[in-house]
Amino acid sequence: MSELVRKPRIALGLIAAAIAGCVGYFAFFWITSQGFYALILPPALLGLAAGYAVGARSQPFAIACGAAGLALGVFTEWKFAPFKADPSFVYFVTHIQETRQLTQILLAVGTVICYRMALGMDQRPTNS
Repeated sequence: MSELVRKPRIALGLIAAAIAGCVGYFAFFWITSQGFYALILPPALLGLAAGYAVGARSQPFAIACGAAGLALGVFTEWKFAPFKADPSFVYFVTHIQETRQLTQILLAVGTVICYRMALGMDQRPTNS
């Protein structure tokens, strides 16, 4: 019996990731205005939309989305709370280890969630 192999739709996945990343970025700031800190949200939405849109499982695509999710999380945190000594992005990235421990944990968890969700939604066929 031959298995139907679905090819990943990379372009659609990238477009969905970009749109969802923007939505997550703006949702983060809305949520923080309500008194909550949801740094996981931007990368998680990016990965969720990318994985849904790509359709088939793709390890390289998921790795790229995980890196993009980490970058989006760092950028979001920089816009939210830049360092007072030097508010530039380069300074923030080179001193990321000086952020709060909660921030570092949420960046790591958000990256893992982004990668895992961006893997796609392939399901193994069941033998009936």
